Amino acid sequence: MGAAGSMMEGEEVPVRQRRVATGYCRSRCRDRCQTVAPVQVATTCTVGPAVALRPGYDALSGRAGRGRDLTMTALGTTQRVLVGLDATLIQDLEALYKDLHAHPELSFDEHRTGAEAARRGHELGYEVTERVGRTGVVARLVNKPGPTVLLRADFDALPVTERTGLPYASTNQGVMHACGHDVHAACLLGTMALLAGARDEWSGTVLAVFQPAEELGQGAQAMVDDDLYARFGTPDVVLGQHVMAIPAGTVACHPGLAFAATDALKVHMAGRGAHASMPEAAIDPVVMAASTVMRLQTVVSREIASKDRAVVTVGALQAGTKDNVIPDTAELQLNIRTYTPQVRKAVLTAVERIVRGEAAAAGAEEEPGISTMHTFPLMVNDEAACARAMAAIGDVIGHDRLTDPGASSGSEDVGIFGTSANVPVCYWLLGGVDPDVYAKADASGTLNRDIPQNHSPFFAPVMQPTLTNGVTSLTAAALAWLGPASHPPSPSA
Repeated sequence: MGAAGSMMEGEEVPVRQRRVATGYCRSRCRDRCQTVAPVQVATTCTVGPAVALRPGYDALSGRAGRGRDLTMTALGTTQRVLVGLDATLIQDLEALYKDLHAHPELSFDEHRTGAEAARRGHELGYEVTERVGRTGVVARLVNKPGPTVLLRADFDALPVTERTGLPYASTNQGVMHACGHDVHAACLLGTMALLAGARDEWSGTVLAVFQPAEELGQGAQAMVDDDLYARFGTPDVVLGQHVMAIPAGTVACHPGLAFAATDALKVHMAGRGAHASMPEAAIDPVVMAASTVMRLQTVVSREIASKDRAVVTVGALQAGTKDNVIPDTAELQLNIRTYTPQVRKAVLTAVERIVRGEAAAAGAEEEPGISTMHTFPLMVNDEAACARAMAAIGDVIGHDRLTDPGASSGSEDVGIFGTSANVPVCYWLLGGVDPDVYAKADASGTLNRDIPQNHSPFFAPVMQPTLTNGVTSLTAAALAWLGPASHPPSPSA
């Protein structure tokens, strides 16, 4: 068949000759056609006028991407559930995303966001509990005996002043969804809607967890400490995703050690204040702090082996109030990323030695103070869980859209949900950058300059296909664990 198609309307199409649409069919005939995640939304089903083949798909062999066999047995349930991702739901999720983006809330202050997640969960028929782990929300849908799948989305924002210029930019001055947690929450609510609307297609329990305070590394532990599993049941797997500055329409997942551990430190350096015209009467904490910053740059370059990885960043240096006053104190805030306990110990030891050494060299009369603001543990993706989830996701979005990004220097507390219950975790990255914009920057070698990264005041994921790809991926992965329907759907369903 050519692009225009030659089959008659309503004619039966052999399974191994069905075309793959570039989006979800709006006709809602539930024909179980092999559609993939939408880049464009198809207006007809594959039994009607034909639509374009996805690149890399062979309609006659029934194979896609790396040659994985796309059979109706493997894809039937997922495709029938994804039929619910129609224009109405997509428009609702886009409106929700804009609303969440315009009303960001800081860690443990996510009251409005939590209330919206709870309201929508109630409307979808979930059992909803608010104020779990202070401001977290848990929505549970029990649908016959079967596996329990925990789907996690964080929803806190950052103390960043937004500069995207979006019409739905933050209305909360100095607070911004600069890490895409609004995307995560919207996608989880989309998956909740699909699963609630297709209960005859699966069995088990969906545990939707809206987590607070990921940016502090405290929200997951707070929910676990609030008897999360005693109150709502222990899951068989933990699944989640994080939007990143990679091409929209793609998914990236690294099995094994996936995210670094973090130690956030506050360093207090005490000197002696004086008039700026009489520095000889002072012990200048500004110079002390500046020397410390420079010396800290040698920790990774001179004390960590080249085969190991670590990051030491001084994110804040605060001292003084006026040009003609030498202050008596200075404060540094450090962010440290490591991948093994041994390297972590070495870096922390070096940081403490340098801080105390620079204070002593400056003649400080008071020992510097070093305190921990927050920490993140290493996040390890279960290899078998990743293989299972990526197989399911690749079957619907195309295996050519899956990548392995390697271990990230970012940190995540989602792993706490898995380690505290001794269950596997699979956490992947969701593309959020216009693919053409990304490709142009990549080709010109200007990715770091032209593509705003997470935590940037310019970070702005494109709504589509980011949202639809996120809902599709999370739904497909969830269905890879949820049990089958208690009885097969009728051929006309």
